[in-house]
Amino acid sequence: MSLRIPPIQCLLTFEALARLRSVTQAADELCVTPSAVSHRVKQLEQMIGTKLFGRADFSLTTEGIEYLAHVREGLVSLQRFPSANANPGRRKLRVAVTPTFARSLLMPRLRHFHEAYPEIDITLQVSIPLLDVVAEDADLTIRFGTGRYADVEHVCLIKDEVTPLASPAWVRENGPFDAPEDLEGETLLRSPLEPWRTWFAAHDLDWPEPTEGSSFNDIGLMCDAAAQGLGVGLVRLKLATPWLESGQLVRLFDRNVPSPHAHYLCWRTGTMERWECATFAEWLKSALA
Repeated sequence: MSLRIPPIQCLLTFEALARLRSVTQAADELCVTPSAVSHRVKQLEQMIGTKLFGRADFSLTTEGIEYLAHVREGLVSLQRFPSANANPGRRKLRVAVTPTFARSLLMPRLRHFHEAYPEIDITLQVSIPLLDVVAEDADLTIRFGTGRYADVEHVCLIKDEVTPLASPAWVRENGPFDAPEDLEGETLLRSPLEPWRTWFAAHDLDWPEPTEGSSFNDIGLMCDAAAQGLGVGLVRLKLATPWLESGQLVRLFDRNVPSPHAHYLCWRTGTMERWECATFAEWLKSALA
């Protein structure tokens, strides 16, 4: 079988130019002429059939970002020598993540990432959505909100639907619940992350947003409270998976309502030029798809 692999000089040149964003600096690092740098990049683009650099400042195209991650992964592999004393280079990655997203969606999948990329050490840091509590030194941040983030680049990771959930014992004691109107007068748990008005409006209920009762700035805490029989929580179904699968929470109604917010992966400009960041971003999008 014949494999059409780009020359290593082209791959090294592409990586250097993507990192340095300067033909002159890349040429100095590789000990070649600037024209050789340009020629090698052009040769690589022709071989793989896609444009890697989008503008004169050598910013990468979407395809370029993805290909750079593969190239760097390959170069890291080639740097490993088959010696018992070899010490593979470690990559450090800091990710700020909301608590319930980490608990329900990230942690059950994280082992697969470590198995696929054992050279990347991840540090997880907690961020609290809507309260501006963010780990400022994080490389990547998972935010929950509207997606209107002018300060960072971002991509939508996952959208979700909401529905009222409660403990089986609470439903037996306070039910039955045959229609949304049956919730009138019941204890509704509150969270600024998931206002009830979205669900009310979808069911044509002219009810005001609850102003009394327990309130939580973390959906996981609200799920725990609902599981303890403290009332009904309006919860995103994907985040509620652990509680639903364990039977701690049950649905009150069959219909789901789209949440107006979503989870986004955010990063500062230039972050995705690091192989470990681009690799984790692509893996996370694929794992949640």
